[in-house]
Amino acid sequence: MLTAGQILQLIRHGTCRTRKELIEYTGLSRSTITDRVDRLIDAGYIHESGVGASGGGRPPSVLDVDATKRLMLVADLGATHVRAALTDLAARPLAEERAEMRIDRGPDAVLSWVRQAFQRMLDRLGRPASEVCGVGLDLPGSVDHTTGRVIRSFLMPGWDDHPVGEAMGASFDVPILVENDANAMALGEWWSSWRQTDSLILIKVSTGIGTGIILDGQIYRGVEEAAGNIGHVRIRESDDRVCTCGSRGCVASLASGHALATDLGQESSRDVVRLVQAGDPTAIARTQEAGRTLGVVLATAVSLLNPGVLVLAGDMAETREHYLTGIRELVYRRSLPYTTRNLEIVTSSLGDRAGIVGMAVIVMEHVLSPAAVDAALAASQAVN
Repeated sequence: MLTAGQILQLIRHGTCRTRKELIEYTGLSRSTITDRVDRLIDAGYIHESGVGASGGGRPPSVLDVDATKRLMLVADLGATHVRAALTDLAARPLAEERAEMRIDRGPDAVLSWVRQAFQRMLDRLGRPASEVCGVGLDLPGSVDHTTGRVIRSFLMPGWDDHPVGEAMGASFDVPILVENDANAMALGEWWSSWRQTDSLILIKVSTGIGTGIILDGQIYRGVEEAAGNIGHVRIRESDDRVCTCGSRGCVASLASGHALATDLGQESSRDVVRLVQAGDPTAIARTQEAGRTLGVVLATAVSLLNPGVLVLAGDMAETREHYLTGIRELVYRRSLPYTTRNLEIVTSSLGDRAGIVGMAVIVMEHVLSPAAVDAALAASQAVN
């Protein structure tokens, strides 16, 4: 017998839009469907949004998810920036804040800003914290998404094993979800533009290089939560440049935004982007070379996973076609033609909002999952 949480999924995905359709589709009795639907309405998960076509008699009420009664708070933490957003339960942004802040300032300073930004947005919209049903944060490193702890990151000194979920839970008594930034960005891009394809690879090239993999619409994390660690594949072990991980010849030490900035005498990857956009020939040539270097490794990933889409994101995606040209050149040259026949290699459609969108989707899918909904309904019933 289907639970209320499972009934909600049928409504969410458009499988059934009325009580009559739910009865016919599930085979459950009218009284059972009425009970499930009424509980979902009373808890604010769904509402009656209009009337459907009548087959005779009174037109049926159309059931739809009520995205307005619950809020989600999400944050995207990069190496040099932090962005926070308040969204509704459909992952639509209601308020956002952004600041330049280095992640290496440590978890206390960064998470304090996030908590304060969350409260400022709630205050600005006049919404109480009791309406928040979930919080999500992404970070530029490997995280244990089940415990909310940072596993490791070469860009985040002082964060290793930090209990991010626990730290945020002190302010919000709701599910706290923590994810790698490239994974969140990949899901954001897939959700926004590429849901018709089964698989997508996103490469974030900013200060470092990170990769998010979507398989069958789900984030693929790997056994040790380390899937997509392309930036630390060593391809020139004799190279003098030392990577942040301590090795020589890593892709990140050759093709990341930090590597380009160092080679061009600049402070950051954003300075490199400005040079390329201004038409500096040396910066353009070095950017294309970096794209080809990364393309060598991506050709292997394409042959292994055969994705439908390869998305370039992060600062270097803003070099227009220059970095992307290098990637395309090597991927097409080194991959079998039939593996790239329908492959699209594009830049991010969401830009620096990909992480925020992805985290909102992650939180939304969690709090609206059958298990979470049934648990919330049971808890509410026990209180009443």
